[in-house]
Parts: sequence; structure tokens; C-alpha cells
Amino acid sequence: MDGVRMAVISNRFNAVVASMMNTIFRSSRSGVLNSAHDFSCCVITRDHELVMGAESLPIHMMSGPDLISRAIAETHPDLKAGDAFLHNSPYNGNSHPADHSMLVPVVDEQGEHRFSVLAKAHQADCGNSQPTTYMASAKDVYEEGALLFDAVRIQSDYQDLEDVLRTCKLRIRVPEQWWGDYLALLGAVRVGERRLLEIGAEFGWEEIGSFVAEWFDYSERAMDAAIRDLPAGKLRVTSRHDPFPAIPDGLEIGADIDVRSDRGEIAIDLRDNPDCLDNGINLTESTAKTAAMIGVFNSIGADVPPNAGSYRRIKVELREGCAVGIPVHPHSCSAATTNLADRLANAVQRGMSELRDDIGLAECGACIPAAAAVVSGRDPRAGGESFVNQMFLAVTGGAGAPAVDGWLTMFHVGCGGMLRRDSIEVAEMTHPLLVDVQKILADSEGAGRFRGAPSAIVEYGPLGTDMTVAYGADGAANPALGARGGLAGGPTRHARRAADGTLSDLPSYGLVNLADGESIVSITGAGGGYGPPGERDPEMVRHDVVEGWVSAARAREVYRVAIGDDGQVDEQATAQLRSG
Repeated sequence: MDGVRMAVISNRFNAVVASMMNTIFRSSRSGVLNSAHDFSCCVITRDHELVMGAESLPIHMMSGPDLISRAIAETHPDLKAGDAFLHNSPYNGNSHPADHSMLVPVVDEQGEHRFSVLAKAHQADCGNSQPTTYMASAKDVYEEGALLFDAVRIQSDYQDLEDVLRTCKLRIRVPEQWWGDYLALLGAVRVGERRLLEIGAEFGWEEIGSFVAEWFDYSERAMDAAIRDLPAGKLRVTSRHDPFPAIPDGLEIGADIDVRSDRGEIAIDLRDNPDCLDNGINLTESTAKTAAMIGVFNSIGADVPPNAGSYRRIKVELREGCAVGIPVHPHSCSAATTNLADRLANAVQRGMSELRDDIGLAECGACIPAAAAVVSGRDPRAGGESFVNQMFLAVTGGAGAPAVDGWLTMFHVGCGGMLRRDSIEVAEMTHPLLVDVQKILADSEGAGRFRGAPSAIVEYGPLGTDMTVAYGADGAANPALGARGGLAGGPTRHARRAADGTLSDLPSYGLVNLADGESIVSITGAGGGYGPPGERDPEMVRHDVVEGWVSAARAREVYRVAIGDDGQVDEQATAQLRSG
């Protein structure tokens, strides 16, 4: 196929998933969707291969849609126009139960199944036994309590199947909010279905089939070239999760990486890891595979389309019954998109940096601090109606890279910076709370030739009511590590501020009940640095001092850069510091 023709059709496919994303953004009701954008959309072939994913969360899309598509086809071999399926089973391809996935088969006028479109959206509430979508302490799926749907037909002939919907409305804490989000998901996949049928009518299905085959081959060649440019090597990389329920000493996970440059292939073996845990941070098949692939894509320094073609060059070995593999029922996977998934992706990208100085990344800061908690309670401004939603205030965490500083609003490695930060004003209008503080914490960055993003400090509390704050942060005992001589980023920390202003430390996870006048203080994890701090450009250090992110004392002690009283670099003193 002519390159221009391929570019035109690929852009048309990208427009399909973009229109799906816009539908959810503009029509959903919960803040986790219409403010934070915690959703993703994609197109899959009828043979269950990812063609095009929207610019959205990698942990949602890189693996999982293929598994969900296969699970639905195996359960419902009679796919037909007008069908829609709801799926969130962590044991059968989904990321975690809070991510409700909606799939629709795209069937042409002759009744032939051509593609499927899928939209995945994190729910404000998914029926858990506690008001949070991250049940880190759940011993099993029963204690977790989430409603699980495994390839459930939710529409037939474009009509809702009310039996299933009534079940959701009875178990979701704010059913009207969930119903709006359900309609947004459904609208997105129907928009995608309509747009793909238009593309098929315009170009012809035979040409579209040729495009998909060549699109995959093109993407595979791009990944092959990127890997062949890497140094060959075998690595064993590890990362340690903080102490949590069922892992009082923390948990070390590892990956065996084999970069086969001469074959244009990377193999990652995750089988040598602990068995499934009696808590909610077990990975699913999709998040284990995806986290490993995120580490690779973040490391190669090349623009390679993430689809079934480029994935042919990454081999990920998983083990059933493994905490970093394929879970076995009834182990809980409530937090499968964050804690251990982040540890795995971080380990891979930091490990890749050991091969050469211009590839890989340091580790990103940990996820799900109280700055990104699920908040719930009753709103006195609305007659005491219940509210529940995940907020996304300032969470930083970007890792230092070979040529740039850490992305300030990365949020966590699994979302790739695709989550949006909530507006304070909108958060306060939506919920009965007040945000007192949101700012960068000076001298918290992972120092390096290129530094990690500094920590943020966020403080908020209920207004005129009480409120439950649910969170499950890693990174207090084991902050994000640097790469190639870079230093670790600042740790996560949490505290409760009483009505009289006194502070008391809080654990890194749990449900905290705040009374009116109390607040929670959340310090988010900073990203690790890349390369020795003493090699950082003095002018970049000066800029950080001027911005207030790094103190003059830290500039001198850690970066070996002297800042004069005039705010400029003292070049003579700096040369002396760096020669010592």
C-alpha cells in the first residue's frame, strides 16, 4: 500500500478512537471520567488484535482488549449487529474490576463481523464492600465485593437488557452517576461502530483489510529496527513494594530481561515471582504483560506505534497463580493497575538504562496517594445525598530521562501522563470539601543529570460534613530509584491535621474518616533522577533554584553548583566544587 494511503487510513482510524474518547469526556457524569479522563478507547480486529488505541492510559490498552475480545467471542460465538457486552473480570483479560469495559462488534450489511470497538472507563464506584475502587487490604474477591461481569451481553438489537442494569443500580452507591457513565460508555462504542462502518463503505472492506495487515507489518518493522539499535544483554532487575496488608516486610518483584538485538526481539520473563497474595494488589494477566511492555516502550527512544504488529517483537512470559502473572480466583486484583504494575514497569525501564546511557528511564513516583483518593460521604448542600468519586489533585512523579527532566504531571508510570489534574474550583463545587494547599515541595526531586519531578504537597478536608478518604500509596519506605547514578525521589507521606491544627502521621494506605474541620495532608512521590547530579548543567540548576524547586543549599551540596547572591551561577566556585 502506498505510504500516503496508509497514513490517510491510519489517521481515519485514529479519528474513530478520538471521537469515542470525546463522547465519554463530554457525556460522562463522574469526575473520574469527565475531569480526570480515566478512560481509554480502541479498535480491535475480529481476530482479537489491537489496531488503534486512542491517546490514553497505556495500562488500559497495550494488553487486555485482545483478551477481552477473545473472551467475549468464545462465550458468544453468534456476535451480531446491535450487540453490546459489559466485561470487567480480572480473571479473564480485564485490567481490574473498577475498569468497566464495553465492547461492540462492528458488523457490515452482509452480516460479517469486521472489527470490534472497545471503551474502558474507571468507575467512581464498582460495588466494593468499602467506598473505594482500590481495595488494597482485601484478602480475596469476596471481601473486595466488586460486581464482576464476564462477557455479559448488555444489549441485544440495540436494546438494553434491563436485568443486568437493575443489578448494578442496586449495588452502586450513587446509581444515577453510574447510569450516566454507563450511557457515556455505550455512546462511545456506538459512535465507534458507526464511524468504522462509514470507513468500510468509503474505502471498501478489502482495502481496509490490506491496510490492517500492512499497518501491523510496518509497526513490527519499526520495533524491529528500534531493538536492533539497542545493545544486546541479559538483565535481572528488581523493585521492592512497601509493607502492605499480607506483606508486612514488603515484597520484591523481579523481571528477567533478554535484549536480543540481532533478532530484533526483547523477552521478559516474569515467572520467577511470588505466588498470588492475600491482598488486593495482585496483577491480572493484562496488567502484568502491559506493565512489562510499558517499560520497554518507555526505554527504546523511538516512535513505534503500539499495536499488535509492534507487540510481536516483545515476548512476555507469565505464570498462573503468580502475583505478577495470571491470577487465580478468588485472589483480589482490586489495585492491579497501580502498585505492583508500577513496580514492574519501573524496574524494566530502570533496568534498560543499564545497557546504555541514552536509553531507559529512572523510576516514576508511586501512585494512589491521598492526593488521588476516592472520597465519599453525604453532601449537605444537596440535601444529604451520597457522593463518591476519585479525585486527581496534584500528583507528580515523572522520572528523569536520558535527555530531559521528569514530566511534572506524569501521575504514575502506568497512565503515561494521560490523566488530567482536577481543577480545585471544580472539585470544591462538586464535593463538600476545601483544598487548603496544593504546591510543589522543594528539595524533593530525584537529583540527577536530568532530575525527576519533585513531590507535591496537597491538603484538603470536608466542609460542613464528614468524609471518608480511601487511598493506597506505595513509595514511603521504597521511593522511586534513580538510574545511572541518579538519586531516589522523595517518598510519599501522609498525615491528619486535627481541628486544632496538630498533625499526626497516617499509614500509606487505608480509609480515613475526617470530621468537619479536619484535613488530610498528602505528600506525593517524586521521580528518580537519571545520571550523576554533578553532571547537571549549572544553568538548569540555577533555573530550579529560581523556581523554588531546589534550594541554593541543595544546589551546592548535591549538584555541586554555587549560586551567588545575585541569583546567577558562580562559575569559579562551581568549578572548584566539581573538581573536588
